[in-house]
Amino acid sequence: MKTLAEMDTPIFWAEGHPGALDRENWEVKVTGACANPQTFSWNQILALPQTEVESRLTSVTRWSVNGLWKGVLLKDLLEHVGAAPSCRFLRFWSVGYIYDTSIPIDIALKEKSLLAHSFNGDFLTEDYGGPVRGFIPYLWGYKSAKCVVRIDLMEHYVSGFWELRGYTDSAKIEAGPCRDMNDGGAIKEIQGPGEVFF
Repeated sequence: MKTLAEMDTPIFWAEGHPGALDRENWEVKVTGACANPQTFSWNQILALPQTEVESRLTSVTRWSVNGLWKGVLLKDLLEHVGAAPSCRFLRFWSVGYIYDTSIPIDIALKEKSLLAHSFNGDFLTEDYGGPVRGFIPYLWGYKSAKCVVRIDLMEHYVSGFWELRGYTDSAKIEAGPCRDMNDGGAIKEIQGPGEVFF
């Protein structure tokens, strides 16, 4: 199976490319409205139950790439830290704490929402948001934060990096033309909101 690079998947960093990152010493802090806030090391992330899903990452700039994404279901992560009943949103922070974005709890609990570390059997590189990134196929890609270092469990919504710059808070995927990177960038039509299928 092809990698993201082999499919010429666009590379874009609003806050600037982070350069080489230390996967083996990576940590993700989960805090906020939960009974057991915890900082997960790279090895602890790999030791949690692993899930692989086939789905698409779809950018608001109108490209989409399908493959096998592997990582920890956000649902499982929330159960592990004992998310409080008052938790209504998850806020992701990328390395450097410049980029952030938030998603509703009902989206986080869906069956394909991951803290992902692999695509088509290979660990994600820094170009594509490794060592770990959000993978939220139900929303535009700016909700799938790259290089995640922290997840805040929140009772109230906070607009993130792109939302403060005019992107919608809902990130609802809209119908219209889109480049399918699995088909050499061929223009196809998104049929409507939700997880994208061509």
